Amino acid sequence: MKHSLCPGLSLSETVKHVSPQELEQAFSLFNEASAQLTGAYHELQGQVERLTGELAVANGELRRQYLEKEALSQRLAMLLAALPAGVVVVDGSGRISETNAAAKRLLGDELAGQAWDAVLARSLLQTATPHEWEMTAADGSLRRFNLSVNPLDTLGGRIVLLHDVTEARQMEQELQRHQRLSAMGEMAAGLAHQLRTPLATALLYAANLSKPGLAEADRARFADKAVARLRHLEHLIQDMLSFVKGQAGARDLLPLAGLLAELAQIMEPQMLERGVALMVEDLCPACVLRADRKALTGALLNLLENALQASDAGGRVMLRARQAEAGMLQLSVSDSGRGFDATVGGRLFEPFFTTRTEGTGLGLAIVRNVAEAHGGSVEAHSIPGKGSEFVLSLPLEENK
Repeated sequence: MKHSLCPGLSLSETVKHVSPQELEQAFSLFNEASAQLTGAYHELQGQVERLTGELAVANGELRRQYLEKEALSQRLAMLLAALPAGVVVVDGSGRISETNAAAKRLLGDELAGQAWDAVLARSLLQTATPHEWEMTAADGSLRRFNLSVNPLDTLGGRIVLLHDVTEARQMEQELQRHQRLSAMGEMAAGLAHQLRTPLATALLYAANLSKPGLAEADRARFADKAVARLRHLEHLIQDMLSFVKGQAGARDLLPLAGLLAELAQIMEPQMLERGVALMVEDLCPACVLRADRKALTGALLNLLENALQASDAGGRVMLRARQAEAGMLQLSVSDSGRGFDATVGGRLFEPFFTTRTEGTGLGLAIVRNVAEAHGGSVEAHSIPGKGSEFVLSLPLEENK
């Protein structure tokens, strides 16, 4: 074997020709290289140990997070199953992807994969109250639900919550019934006074009719006055019955434009006779209500007649309709009349409270009952000497 230390020489001959200094230098270089390799090895070993430790910590943290999320997922699943409210998860295509036990009890077991809109149309019937629906339960009872929809993700998913408000609605209706019965106690005293005066007047006029020798003109005058007092009594009794009933009748789809046109047609002759201008402003021409037409028309006519009574010749009455937020319609009746102060405003909707000598004191109480029966409300605003405004808020018919 040949070596390249000194070409043409053997190993022994080559070693003989190398000086001790060169050998020392070579060993020194070898030792230095060996020390560098040893240092690099130890450094690499330290890095491996450090990375191994960091990896163990990271794995421990990931495992801890996994266990926490798994425990949270189990708790959420148990909570979802225990919720008394129905939960329906709808994916971006509009199909049901998940439900809890309460939703299955309400809507059936085979919900997964069905179109939510089809289930909604098949099982639930919308009521006049916004976001409230009715359905017939398996036991044949009629249940009432509050339905709320919240977005779930950016792909169009939704989560639908069904809250059973049947008992709450029944308690509310029972409370309203007790309030009406309580009001009837006050009504009895007020009604006796309200009936006594026109009845006594009518009896007096009727008694005059039997007088011998009464002129025909006087007889006709007494008869007209007696009939007028009796009609006032009839109007008072009708108002009392409407107030006691407290509920709207059958409800149908009612286009707003037709309702406003009917009100204007009824009120314009009376307005012209009194020299008061009637203005109608429809800011929601396509709006539709689900309402008892007779009850709602009567309530709005009450407000318009009150506005007319409060206005002088040359005054103005405005009937305005506009869509408010949260699916509500606002019907406002304003006048340029005398207005009222805060003391009167606080009692306007009380039964038998009136500021007019010919008023029954039930008109505004009936308006409030009609509004509440339709799931709405009524408010009154006024500045003394500058007119009044009554705002009737009602839910609009929602598109399914």
